[in-house]
Amino acid sequence: MSDTVIRSGTVPLAVRDVGGDGPPLLLLPGAGGNLAGLVPFAGLLRAAYRVVVVDLRGHGRSGDGPWNWDAVDADLVAVATELRLDAPAVVGVSLGGMVAAHWAARHPECPGAVNLDGNPTPVRADQLVGLDVEEATGELARLEAVFTTMAGAFAAPLTSEQVAQFRDAHLAMVARHGQPEEVALAAFDRNLVVDGGAVRLRPGPEVLARVRELMAELDLVPLYRDLTVPLLHVLATEDLPEQRPFARLYGAYRRGLGGRLAEVAAANPRLRVHPLAGASHAMVVECPGPLAELVIRFLGAVR
Repeated sequence: MSDTVIRSGTVPLAVRDVGGDGPPLLLLPGAGGNLAGLVPFAGLLRAAYRVVVVDLRGHGRSGDGPWNWDAVDADLVAVATELRLDAPAVVGVSLGGMVAAHWAARHPECPGAVNLDGNPTPVRADQLVGLDVEEATGELARLEAVFTTMAGAFAAPLTSEQVAQFRDAHLAMVARHGQPEEVALAAFDRNLVVDGGAVRLRPGPEVLARVRELMAELDLVPLYRDLTVPLLHVLATEDLPEQRPFARLYGAYRRGLGGRLAEVAAANPRLRVHPLAGASHAMVVECPGPLAELVIRFLGAVR
């Protein structure tokens, strides 16, 4: 494995070439994540692909810059061009999955793309199937308050005690899903940045706010309706422990989203929707082996 920095305009992008003798594949982490957390999964995909993992702009060791779908698409073009990746497949987790969906919509030469539970943020009552308007509105407001509190934690400089507390909380969270401690530590430390003596977590508040805004505005259905590139959308079927206080909201959202995606898949055979039994949004950590097999099987069939 080798790490390198590739420039996309003025933004430096940190990438890790995991290697492999197969066709090229770009692997993208989610919001708040980075390439270090995806190295074990990349190692499984390496059996069939040459895998390159990318820190999205504003995350990990990549630089900051305006965050929008066009800019991130240009970042991936720069990576593919610099590393001479001819028509790479793109696989993304969460936010990275939404980026993969945009890539598939914009690049007809792409042999296939995979979106691993990258779904727009629930923000409207009509997205919550089975909840009345009053309950849906209240639950959405309660969820927004939690997100706002979390965003505040990324905004302020951290003391050494706070860094230790955040690190311990991160390790405890991922341990529940089975991620090795050394991987979790590498991923956590990669998102720490020292700025003038102050320690902060990445992504910064401006990037985080912009990403949340883009995810709230996103509707995948129009993208998927016009797909000319094969795309696999893998859906979680279980709540994360952190989502369980909002079990009714997330259950209602999954029902609505699953129904809409199924309708598009019935009309456009290039889209395949696969609810993954027993898996949560942390599916890459929970069941990496079966998930890698699913991705390899799908991409192998569409090449």
